[in-house]
Amino acid sequence: MILVDSSVWIDYFRAADTPQVALLDGYLGSVPLAVGDLIAAEVLQGVREERQYRLVKRTLDAFEHVDLVGYALAVRASEHYRSLRDRGVTVRKTIDTLIATFCIENDTALLHADRDFDPFVQHLGLKVAHSAA
Repeated sequence: MILVDSSVWIDYFRAADTPQVALLDGYLGSVPLAVGDLIAAEVLQGVREERQYRLVKRTLDAFEHVDLVGYALAVRASEHYRSLRDRGVTVRKTIDTLIATFCIENDTALLHADRDFDPFVQHLGLKVAHSAA
């Protein structure tokens, strides 16, 4: 299973020509993809028009859904944040810390287009989807 981050979904729905959107296109129908609860919130809250909202929601509804956060994962995410901070890395968004921690703890690859995940890859072993499987 690959968890697809909001950074990729947003580019996908905007029809952006990015390597990550190309990967997503290649994965559709051939690789199990998941949408996290926090990721759905990030994507859907940015949709302005009702018609587009319904289309985006219907698309996201077609994939496996995962609840990214519980108390134990939140505590583990705080440990990851602190570990990175001790290395001089400041993580800008709590949601990214939660998403990265979910993936690390569940051995799940993340498809993203957000440099904020790079320290999790470099220091904590976050797996990233790089090529169509």
